[in-house]
Amino acid sequence: METLKTVKSFMTKIPSVVTGTDIVQWLMKNLSIEDPAEAMHIGSLIAAQGYFFPISDHVLSLKDDGTFYRFQAPYFWPSNCWEPENTDYAIYLCKRTMQNKTRLELADYEAENLARLQRAFARKWEFIYMQAEAQVKKKDKTERKILDSQERAFWDVHRPVPGCVNTTEMDIRKCRRTLLQSYTDISENSRHLLDHLNLPFSYQTKKENTHSCHHLLQIIFLNTQVDRHRMKMSKVAESLISYTEQYIEYDPFVTGPEPSNPWTSDDPSLWDLEASKEPSQQRVKKWGFSLEEALKDPAGQELFLKFLESEFSSENLRFWLAVQDLKRMPQQDVAQRAQDIWAEFLAEGAPSSINLDSHSYERTSQNLKDPGRYSYEDAQDHIYKLMKSDSYTRFLRSNVYQDLLMARKKVNVCLCLTASHGSISVYS
Repeated sequence: METLKTVKSFMTKIPSVVTGTDIVQWLMKNLSIEDPAEAMHIGSLIAAQGYFFPISDHVLSLKDDGTFYRFQAPYFWPSNCWEPENTDYAIYLCKRTMQNKTRLELADYEAENLARLQRAFARKWEFIYMQAEAQVKKKDKTERKILDSQERAFWDVHRPVPGCVNTTEMDIRKCRRTLLQSYTDISENSRHLLDHLNLPFSYQTKKENTHSCHHLLQIIFLNTQVDRHRMKMSKVAESLISYTEQYIEYDPFVTGPEPSNPWTSDDPSLWDLEASKEPSQQRVKKWGFSLEEALKDPAGQELFLKFLESEFSSENLRFWLAVQDLKRMPQQDVAQRAQDIWAEFLAEGAPSSINLDSHSYERTSQNLKDPGRYSYEDAQDHIYKLMKSDSYTRFLRSNVYQDLLMARKKVNVCLCLTASHGSISVYS
């Protein structure tokens, strides 16, 4: 950034810093953002991952003021996907205690972490201390100051201040909640589980074993999560081959398109054809691959909406599209639009009421207490699955789709025959 600079602060110089206002202005300029609140939102998401950080605060957030920020070195980027060990954290905290500077003093939670790590690594603590000592002696003063702040920001991401969200770890408690919600009556389900495990009745009747049943249920649940993602290599290869065969004619690098490949000929005719409202037979055929393909194509989306209107169920697709638009809206409009969607599709007596299961409805109503871009994620997923399993299959069998598919085939054949006689050269 052009605004990266070294500033003087009383008797010291602070190298390689930029202000929060500069970052907000840079985001607005380079991402074509008109609303400062939107730039602040995006900037705060980037700061939470540690790509830039305040030099005098452990809380990774962006402020639109004169607060000084520094950009993180690529080595420490979360996108490098390396998970630090507790020994690394112990060395870092040791280095902080060796440098008797006010800015490097340990916070209370860091002092507690250091004491806990010292007990845990008692046998190898001398080795950890020696490593920390060796690292402190490296680098000149200015370089050391920058590296200290970068290391601190790195650990603020991976070992955050209590009360801050850890953006780098998966919260296993969500998995546990999912499990426990599915067992509303733990006593009854524990009895069935113990029956399945062939444990004696006397064991089942003891109340103190309810806690053990919880753990058994969690183990079974987590095992199913692991097994769910395991597939035979032959099945993976079969699936990959099937996918490749299905999409090979749509890959302009593998199958020569007509008109010519825009990437190799600099002729954009193919793209103009694909963007037209008159879909080719190839495009119409692709809508039958999946609901996702039909909705990605504006012409396919429009035809599917007309089909739903004929079945008096267009509210499902209109809700899904409204939620998609919500995710791309300026931040300042999100809260109001989220309430409008609720009023139109989910509120009591809504003009375009949709059919949600109780779980999705409850989650959505809770999310709207603090509305955001993804408040309707559960509801949207439920409606999408509903359309995919019900409306979409009927759409593929309907005269609306089949007639268009056959009509496009006839047009394509006629044009090919005409072109082969040398009269014209037209593509559809």
